[in-house]
Amino acid sequence: MEDETKNDVTVPLRGGAEMPMVGLGTWQLHGRQATQAVLWALEDGYRLLDTATMYRNEAEIGAALQESGVPRDDIFLTTKLPPDHAGSERETLQRSLDALGTDYVDLWLIHWPPGGAGVDTWRAFGELAEQGFARAIGVSNYSTAQLDELTRETGTTPAVNQVEWSPLLFDRALLDDHRTRDVVLEGYSPFKAGRLDDPVLTGIAERHGKTPAQVVVRWHVEHGVVVIPKSASRERLAQNFDVFDFALHSDDMTAIDGLAKSD
Repeated sequence: MEDETKNDVTVPLRGGAEMPMVGLGTWQLHGRQATQAVLWALEDGYRLLDTATMYRNEAEIGAALQESGVPRDDIFLTTKLPPDHAGSERETLQRSLDALGTDYVDLWLIHWPPGGAGVDTWRAFGELAEQGFARAIGVSNYSTAQLDELTRETGTTPAVNQVEWSPLLFDRALLDDHRTRDVVLEGYSPFKAGRLDDPVLTGIAERHGKTPAQVVVRWHVEHGVVVIPKSASRERLAQNFDVFDFALHSDDMTAIDGLAKSD
């Protein structure tokens, strides 16, 4: 990982891509609201954008990319294959690319295990990545056993596993299991499972002059977990990304980790 006090901090993925540590999740954002949120995020410095076929907003994300004027190579773009599209990988990805207005995605994920680990789908992912349609490939909502099955059966380990992750869901063993496998853990819904008014978070936030949400985002970064908070609010978008000018103390990290045990 690069200097964690810079706003371009990234984590390396298998294959050489560099993935920003903080990005924008776009689930449930639609229409002009989705496009505007992405435009604001890009203005604020976000470079990681996360969408999915299932979100039905790829065209809105693509419109924002075109309108923003930010060079495509500066943006790390993720989309996902729905499990019920297993067997139609090439067609699904092409529709995503057309909607997004790009020739490739930086990360393509299997959104949920398609009735098992989906070895055949994973092989198709590998083939499409080799053809240049995805710079990196990974999965979402997979167990470590399913990660191991993909590796064992194909010889290719997912670069990323995107799962729900927050202080209340902190699992040291799971984090260590991913590091052992050289799989980057990416967390969605960082504020969902928990309360931002928890005294532990509010106390740490007050000491650092930050909001509890900023503390949670920073906690992800310091654990090496990519985080993609979602918002359509201009103010919250800016706040969620303004986490590169402070660092949590070791006691802060221990206290936040402990929220999972105390819940």
